[in-house]
Amino acid sequence: MARSKRISISLVLGSGGARGVAHIGAIQWLTENGYDVRSIAGSSIGALVGGTFAAGKLDVFTDWLLSFEKMKVLRLLDPTFRRAGLFKGERIMTELRELVGDYAIEDLPLAFTAVATDLAMGSEIWLRRGRLFDAIRASIATPMIFTPFEHGERTLADGGLVDPVPVAPTVDDATDLTVAVDLLGAAEPAPLPDGGPVPHGFVDIALSAMEAMQATIARLRLQACAPDVVIEIPRTACAFHEFWRAEELIALGRERTARVFAEATSRAA
Repeated sequence: MARSKRISISLVLGSGGARGVAHIGAIQWLTENGYDVRSIAGSSIGALVGGTFAAGKLDVFTDWLLSFEKMKVLRLLDPTFRRAGLFKGERIMTELRELVGDYAIEDLPLAFTAVATDLAMGSEIWLRRGRLFDAIRASIATPMIFTPFEHGERTLADGGLVDPVPVAPTVDDATDLTVAVDLLGAAEPAPLPDGGPVPHGFVDIALSAMEAMQATIARLRLQACAPDVVIEIPRTACAFHEFWRAEELIALGRERTARVFAEATSRAA
């Protein structure tokens, strides 16, 4: 039920590969129920979904994802012979720029921060100015998957390495609530993909290890800089690359968001 008074929120969208499609469902539920998103901070897939929403193109992006089949995902990948990553990421960025349009972050109607990692310094970088998809490309540069992104004199990689659920960029926001969507939630039983065995290749093991570390970092950072509301998406919801499961992941994001807010309302009553 829509609210008579719109509550302003800062929205924090975490990292987690294809599970980040659940961010769309969370945004849909929030906007449909009277919440006014004024600020977005995102790491990795959170920066991608958050950036398209900030640009006013989430519906276009959502329709694009819903059209995905396995082969379409594969066609978007551009292999590289560099040792720094398996894919260049240029093909997907080109398609996204054509789909969404490229904007200057400072011209967006919402405050937006993409979080990336400075590989030389080992520190997080907040990207709040410049070309939107340059910032997103830096934030999604998952080690071993996409090559790092050269941004000025810095070499940047996935923001989830240092801040998987980046609440800190929203601390000074003048909003009513800070809402975080954490894609590294507790594991829940999940069906095997296509009824087959879960793959355990080199990349699968490396990504699983990275996510285990990120989950620990996320817990510590959420304790140190706690949002008002945390929506958890189980880390077993899908594999890192399963973007063709968009419909069910969007539904999951909506369901978990509705559940958390219903529980909060019940506690307050």
